[in-house]
Amino acid sequence: MIIPPVQAVTGTGYVTPVSQPATTGGSGFAASLAGAVDNLQQLQSTSNQLAVKAVTGSLDDIHSATIAAARAQVTLELASTIRNQGVDAFNEIMRMQA
Repeated sequence: MIIPPVQAVTGTGYVTPVSQPATTGGSGFAASLAGAVDNLQQLQSTSNQLAVKAVTGSLDDIHSATIAAARAQVTLELASTIRNQGVDAFNEIMRMQA
């Protein structure tokens, strides 16, 4: 049984839609992971650009910079938590006796 992916929020300009997973091999996980990292980098880049505009005074709406920074922070915390859970799972598997 394949669990369908959570659909990303669209229309914000910050999040890209989630692609359907591959049904064969392990390349689907690698592609999903690479896409998530690319999305995180895009969010951080957008946040940095808006922060520079806010500091230089060329940004009319400070809320967009604040929202972009919060999205980047939450996404980074999620990625960090997923990484930590993966490391914990790996360590647990390595502790199992064959």
